[in-house]
Amino acid sequence: MEATEYDLMDAVEAGMWWYRALHAHVIDALVAAGPARIGQGAGLLDAGCGTGGMLARVRQALPDLPATGLEYFPTAAARASAKAGVPVAAGTVNALPFADASFGAVVNLDVLSHAAVDPAAALAEFTRVLAPGGLLVLNLPAFDWLHSAHDIRVQNARRFTAAGARTLLATAGLGTIRICYWNALLLPLMVLQRKILARAPSHGSDVAPFSPWLDRTLHGVTVVERRLLAAGLHFPAGGSVLAIASKDRG
Repeated sequence: MEATEYDLMDAVEAGMWWYRALHAHVIDALVAAGPARIGQGAGLLDAGCGTGGMLARVRQALPDLPATGLEYFPTAAARASAKAGVPVAAGTVNALPFADASFGAVVNLDVLSHAAVDPAAALAEFTRVLAPGGLLVLNLPAFDWLHSAHDIRVQNARRFTAAGARTLLATAGLGTIRICYWNALLLPLMVLQRKILARAPSHGSDVAPFSPWLDRTLHGVTVVERRLLAAGLHFPAGGSVLAIASKDRG
C-alpha cells in the first residue's frame, strides 16, 4: 500500500467501525475453532498484519493464544509489533519465512488482492505453514465492478467472488468450512460512495475517521448482520468475502 495508507490504518483501526466489524468476524472464527486447536506450535500467524490492529485484538480477546505477525513494509511491521506486543517479521506472503506446519491458524485480511501478491503462491504458503487440521481465515474485497479510487490508494489489483474464493481454496488443497459475503446490509451505501460520491480516481481511500454518531450507526448495522449470519442467513452479495478453511489432517 501507499505509505500514507499505513498511517491512516494505524490511526483508525482500533476504533473505526469497519475494522471492528472485520476483527469481530475473525475472533468469532477463532473462538469457534477452539483456542486449544489453534494453539499448536507458534499459535496464530497474521500474514500481512499491516500496523497490527488484528493482532492487538487477538491479544485482547484470546490472551493465552501465541501470535506472530508478518508484514511486507518494515516500518509497518515495527508499528504492529509495538502495538500488539508480539513478534512481527518483515517479509512477503509469497514466500513465508516460517517452517512447515508451524501454526495452528493463519489469518490473512485483504492481502490477496494486492498487486504485489500472487494469490496462488500465497495460498500454497499458508497451507505449508499450517499444521494438519489448522485453520485459515481469509477476508477478500468483493466484486471487480466495485473497483474504485479506494482500490487505487491501497493498491488492490483484484477483487473476488465467493465462488472464486472457493475455487482458490480447493486448488490449494484446503477444505472449506464456510464462505460468505458480509458488509451486505451496507452494500448500497458502499456503491453510492465508491461509484458516485468518490468516483474520481484521485479520491482518497475509505479509511478515515468517522464522526462518532455515524461510526456507531454503521457499526451497529454490522452487529445486526453478524447475528443474522450466525443464525444461518446467507447474503447473495456484500462488500467483502469471508472464507474459513482448514488443512487436511492427513
